[in-house]
Amino acid sequence: MSFKTKSIIIGILLIGLLGGTLYALSNQKEKPADSKSSQASSETRIKTKETTAQTESSERKVLSVEEQLKQMIKEMSIDEKVGQLFLVRVPESNALEDIKNFQLGGYLLFGRDMENQTKETLTKKIAEFQEMSQTPFMVASDEEGGTVTRISSNKKIVPDKFESPQSLYKKGGMSLVLKETKRKSDIFKELGIHTGLYPVADVSTDPESFIYDRTIGLDVEGTSNYVVDVVKELKQNDIGSTLKHFPGYGDNRDSHTEIVRDTRSIEEIEKTSLPPFKKGIEAGADSILVSHNIVDAIDSEFPASISPKIHEVLRQELGFDGVIMTDDMDMAGLADFISQEQAALAALKSGNDLILSSTYSTQIPVVKEAVESGDYPEEQLEASVLRVLKWKHELGIIKLEE
Repeated sequence: MSFKTKSIIIGILLIGLLGGTLYALSNQKEKPADSKSSQASSETRIKTKETTAQTESSERKVLSVEEQLKQMIKEMSIDEKVGQLFLVRVPESNALEDIKNFQLGGYLLFGRDMENQTKETLTKKIAEFQEMSQTPFMVASDEEGGTVTRISSNKKIVPDKFESPQSLYKKGGMSLVLKETKRKSDIFKELGIHTGLYPVADVSTDPESFIYDRTIGLDVEGTSNYVVDVVKELKQNDIGSTLKHFPGYGDNRDSHTEIVRDTRSIEEIEKTSLPPFKKGIEAGADSILVSHNIVDAIDSEFPASISPKIHEVLRQELGFDGVIMTDDMDMAGLADFISQEQAALAALKSGNDLILSSTYSTQIPVVKEAVESGDYPEEQLEASVLRVLKWKHELGIIKLEE
């Protein structure tokens, strides 16, 4: 082999060796970059998973009150749903058992429930009601003051009897009325009572009329102002408000004892009776109680409490979306018109959400049967249950995640 040939071969080998070395060095420099890229990619995936988890957690937390309550309703049986629409007199026997057996929405206290009670024993009694109920329980007491009071009829429970709003107003104006409203609210909370079923929104300036003593005794504007102030004071104290007796009692006779027919014109009703209810709704009233009077100008066929037309006025014309309840179903103004067995169903179908009754044990089976047959649509039943549960939540009876 010539010297020239050897030189060529050695040159080729050197070039190959140099190329391999450069490739190796280049490959080593690129590896750290690949490692960093891989790490960054991994960190991105971790952060994405964390963000997704946080988003899912956030979505779980932002369920609205209505969505949570609808979930509660979805898990209820028909018996539980129907029972929620009954706010009933405390029975003289089996009071605790009936809460469970009928899945009742609440108890309405009357004078007989105060007999032989002290503040401590009544508080314990109410607590026992609450403990027995599967769904948080509402306790109400009719506490307008004056001629209509339950708990302050017993000095061992409330030493100083609740005066009527009219009497308080004459003594010290609206400030004294609101001071008494605050006192009542504090006592209710101590006892475990959630609502006092007032203020009376009826307008009356005639001392001879049946409803006069229970009203503030002022004209339309004065009554409207009274209603607004009391509703706001009750709301500030987390106590339920109830405007009554829709669509305004007028100077009519006593529907506790007979069927009453209101013959006023629609113009007079709109001018003298509806304004306090409108103002009360605007102020945030929780509930409205409907009378048993037959109001010819709106529905000459049925008592207001079982009249779809009356309820249309409340929902559509006045825009009220809270709880509508009946007056006591045992009053002669209704009891003489329709059987007690059918009365609750008629009231619910007409648009009420809450039934005030003593004969619930015979009424509830009729309502349940109507739901199962489709005569009382389950959709309408659930809409009423939702309103009742919303009210319970607003009063702090039902606790939800917020």
